[in-house]
Amino acid sequence: MSIEVTLFTVEEANRLVVEIRPELERLRELKQEFDGVETRATVLEMAAAGAAADNPDAIEFEHLKLRKQTLGERIGRGIRAVHARGCVLKDLDRGLVDFYSLHGDRLIFLCWQLGEPEVAHWHSLESGFTGRQPIQRTETE
Repeated sequence: MSIEVTLFTVEEANRLVVEIRPELERLRELKQEFDGVETRATVLEMAAAGAAADNPDAIEFEHLKLRKQTLGERIGRGIRAVHARGCVLKDLDRGLVDFYSLHGDRLIFLCWQLGEPEVAHWHSLESGFTGRQPIQRTETE
């Protein structure tokens, strides 16, 4: 079984960053809302345990379960849409995205996260974010 990956140059990755940045910002906001709903639902689940269906805590808990499901579905669709562009969303909370690339004959990740103006780092597939190194540009670039 072979896995197909899209390979990016730094310039191609930077063009895609411009396109996906607004979507990543929206997804991160949805994730923050999801986390808040999940926290509140966890508290209400305990408060509503054994309560009647018309109990205010039980009503809010049911509402939050539905909101959490809706948010989860929207986040999932958004992540799949980002992945369909050929990049890999590694950490939604940070807006961390990797782009497959080649360094010589070695497969690497170009690395970018929300808040950075452009793709300026890379790391090996094994090292992850902690192994990020600056991209060395030649004078002709």
